[in-house]
Amino acid sequence: MSRNTNICAGMETKLADLLLDPENAPEKTREHVAGCDGCGRELDALRATMAAMDGWEAPEPNPYFMTRFQARLREEKAAAPAHWAARLVQKLRARMAMGPQMHTRPIAAMALTAMLLVGGGTYLEFYWQAPPAAPQEKAVVQDLQILDNNAQLLDQLAAISGDDN
Repeated sequence: MSRNTNICAGMETKLADLLLDPENAPEKTREHVAGCDGCGRELDALRATMAAMDGWEAPEPNPYFMTRFQARLREEKAAAPAHWAARLVQKLRARMAMGPQMHTRPIAAMALTAMLLVGGGTYLEFYWQAPPAAPQEKAVVQDLQILDNNAQLLDQLAAISGDDN
């Protein structure tokens, strides 16, 4: 039979249910798997995987592992450096290597961003200032300039009207 992708799309979870508890699987799922070649092969592959996992046995740990581990810890403690700065550096190394997995890249990126913002703001504050404002002229000077412009306009209008006569 051809595989209907619309029906087979949600079949993965139903196949797991059919594999683990075939008695309680829905009848529709069982009918679909019986009729669909692709889903039948998938169920067979899942069964083969489960059978391989059932046959696998975990290896037994070495009985002397803890004894060797404790001896190694004692050696490391005995070889601790005497100088306080060396102890501090060693503790920091151990914390970074064995401590909580602190990812330094995001922290470094945030620090660099903060430095760029502070540095850029400082640069803009000192070197990119607004141009100085034009000096305010007094109202009397502005009024005289307006009157002068008006007088020129009146002279031009008079010259135009005098030429028409």
